[in-house]
Amino acid sequence: MVNKERTAAFQKLVAVAPATIPKLPWPADFEIDEFTPPDFTSLEVLSFASSGIPAGINIPNYDDIRQDLGFKNVSLGNVLSAKAPNEPIPFIHPEDLEVYQENRDAAFEVQVGIHELLGHGTGKLLRETSPGVYNFNHSSPPINPITGKAITTHYKPNETYSSVFGALSSTYEECRAECVAMALSCDFNILKIFGFDTGKRDFDMNSETGDVLYTSYLSMARAGIVAMELWDPKSQKWGQIHMQARYGILKTFLEAGDGFCVLDYKKEDLSDLTIKLDRSKILSHGRPAVEKVLQKLHIYKCIADVESARKFYDELTGVEGRFLGGES
Repeated sequence: MVNKERTAAFQKLVAVAPATIPKLPWPADFEIDEFTPPDFTSLEVLSFASSGIPAGINIPNYDDIRQDLGFKNVSLGNVLSAKAPNEPIPFIHPEDLEVYQENRDAAFEVQVGIHELLGHGTGKLLRETSPGVYNFNHSSPPINPITGKAITTHYKPNETYSSVFGALSSTYEECRAECVAMALSCDFNILKIFGFDTGKRDFDMNSETGDVLYTSYLSMARAGIVAMELWDPKSQKWGQIHMQARYGILKTFLEAGDGFCVLDYKKEDLSDLTIKLDRSKILSHGRPAVEKVLQKLHIYKCIADVESARKFYDELTGVEGRFLGGES
């Protein structure tokens, strides 16, 4: 059933997409030539026959089709707020519990909207579409912002993102989309679309808008810890693609520096572990750290550099230190 009020907000997000995409950390050469506005509907779910219910959907799951023909988005609105009453929330510090509980649904709705539309909906695969025909300037290739040199790889005829990246493709793409959500959730104009407006031109981190942004980052950090349930230390493999991605983002937060994100615990078994995240440093430390990771995820995908992508992602989502019971 269509939620008309929330659908209107998502359609506004679609409307500002062309002006928002250039804010992402890559040059225009690595973005689709023209953004095709998709349909974006918020649905209330009566029944969903599945072992797991998604909060949002971007279809189809084929980048070449999305790039050439377009795509559609769906937000499953009441999935976001479905939870048991008074459920315990581990890993959230008691002093953050009230603001977290009050804002997590709103923060997650914003995150899902950005993730689906501007995460999965962005990026250009640089391809040789047929022998000798390219969708980029092959004679003067784009400059890779990571290396500062001209790109040396691209997709060959009949190659797709899935065929080149193989088993890595799904979790890698989810991490890229989640990073887009973390970066653009800091955009004041986007939060205004969803009804959060301090009345000021810039963020006031001590306002309701600041609470939503803070909760968004806190939720992602918590998701990264919860993700450990889906990691098998025996096989050294992840059992869920989104959780692997969120763990990688948690590590990004922890490595942002200057005490931006810290895991606080006193017990050796980590049973008292809570997250300490400095909300005053989200814009100065959190967002830049995410964008640095996002740029690599995006560029490696665009130029079919699966070797660099795999090395980077394995390191990003590698489990070590405190998560194995050792020292960080």
